[in-house]
Amino acid sequence: MKFSEIPYKRPNISEFEGKFNAVLAEFKEADSFEQHDRALLEMQDLLDGLETQEQLSQIRFDNNTTDKKLEAEVTHMETVVPRMQSLENDMRSSISKSKYREQLGKKYGAHLLKIADFKSSAFDPAIVEDLQQERKVSGLYSKLTGGAQIDFEGAKVTLPAMRKFLVSKDRNIRKKAYLARWEFFASHQEELDDIYDQLVKIRHGMAVKLGFDSYTKLSYKWMSRFDYDAENVANFRNQLSKDVVPLVAQLRAKQAKRLGLDQLEPFDIPFHFASGNPAPKGTPEEILRKAQSMYRELSSETGEFFDHLLDNELIDVINRPGKSPGGYCWEISALKYPYIFANFNGTSGDVDVLTHEAGHAFQYHESRNFALRDYRFPQAETAEIHSTSMEFLTYPWMRKFFQEDTDKYYYLHQTRKLVSLPSGATADHFQEAIYDNPGFTPDERAGVYREMQAKYSPDQLSNMTPYLQSGRQWQSILHFYLLPFYYIDYSLAEVCAFQFHKKAEENREETWSDYLKLCQAGGSQAFLSLLKLAKLRSPFDDGTVKDVVDHVVANLNKIDDSKF
Repeated sequence: MKFSEIPYKRPNISEFEGKFNAVLAEFKEADSFEQHDRALLEMQDLLDGLETQEQLSQIRFDNNTTDKKLEAEVTHMETVVPRMQSLENDMRSSISKSKYREQLGKKYGAHLLKIADFKSSAFDPAIVEDLQQERKVSGLYSKLTGGAQIDFEGAKVTLPAMRKFLVSKDRNIRKKAYLARWEFFASHQEELDDIYDQLVKIRHGMAVKLGFDSYTKLSYKWMSRFDYDAENVANFRNQLSKDVVPLVAQLRAKQAKRLGLDQLEPFDIPFHFASGNPAPKGTPEEILRKAQSMYRELSSETGEFFDHLLDNELIDVINRPGKSPGGYCWEISALKYPYIFANFNGTSGDVDVLTHEAGHAFQYHESRNFALRDYRFPQAETAEIHSTSMEFLTYPWMRKFFQEDTDKYYYLHQTRKLVSLPSGATADHFQEAIYDNPGFTPDERAGVYREMQAKYSPDQLSNMTPYLQSGRQWQSILHFYLLPFYYIDYSLAEVCAFQFHKKAEENREETWSDYLKLCQAGGSQAFLSLLKLAKLRSPFDDGTVKDVVDHVVANLNKIDDSKF
């Protein structure tokens, strides 16, 4: 069934609750494990069916945020999804207390019980209305940024489409594009401050209702961070500060030298080579055809997977007015389809986002047949390993896209991955400070962000406008609004993906086998266990970050960047 043919029906949540609760009662009252298990699987199917309607409404709205009918369905889902989450929690709580707990553990693995115990301890029906309000308020951010139309060079330009001007060879164009982009955010500063202020208060209120002293601790529960805590993350941030931040300064100095500049200005940072950044050759349609050829050559599994995406309209990469910015992979649960959403803009980022989201989608494709919903997708930091590693595992095929600029792409891609590592620390430490101090004013929050930038990402500090001087660059990052604490995951995953890259240089066949095992395991194990399965070192261990970045720097030193 093609994506456009999948039927959407607005769900009646009250009716659904009746059906679900009847099966839940059967689960609790079962006289045999077989009956108990059948009820569990029926609840999984019911939740898949309801979630599919959410996924369809949101994806179709993201593809056209100007459609009022689609917007109405997304608005309707703001009340439905939190009630669905409450039902799913009732199910997990019942699993946790099940008289057949031992049999469930034997059939599905101990991780099922760990998930049930962990997540049911961090939910209560008392927060359903708060969750509904959170979805409503965070949706305002998507609508605002998705509808952005920036007047630039005589045309109306979307936020994603501005990126091609930010990497123009013409330095004056870069500067104008940089200022025009930030002027959009500056013109909506108060609105963005207000949206975030509401979200912080809503999230802190939920944490208090559930017995936590900060939303940070609640978020760790919700994100299923079973086998590590905030102290582990703080140690990882310290490694980034010690081993990567000085390296970023060195790479920026090399960049300035390549560009013939005494010093990089903020608008120069995205532009890496005097001859221009590498860009993929061909139209979006041609890039997709090249990707199809690449994935058929990479493995039989990836070939079948990518053919499935194209045959069933499960990938949309065309940037157009009204389309929400960003890129993501989501599943369509009832059909067990992955779906890739992206915005091509004519830069090398088009290939990056394609391979990255294909990594997410491939993992789901490989683990889609787990009966348990919680096993089909892993927790966030593991999921980002699949996606970021796919960017590296497709390196042998980059010549299809970049031709004579392939070495330039390799240099740019690895450099960007290195310099982005501390950004995860900036985002994570900032959010931790904000949610530990929910009473901060918008100006105080902006001041905290500026402090974090100075610590982890000094190259990102900018005084070019009052807005940037204030420390509000973070308002351009949707994760703060829609996906709190989902940012350090990118840095954790990059450290792991760099390991896959090194392993592939040494033994590609064995590395692919380890990667495939990781994808097929889905979310059936916790983060550190999955790392062992894939033969990867933990990013939390002292020395891991340094060893990884030293190898990447050695790779970069093999490429003569001065010729670019």
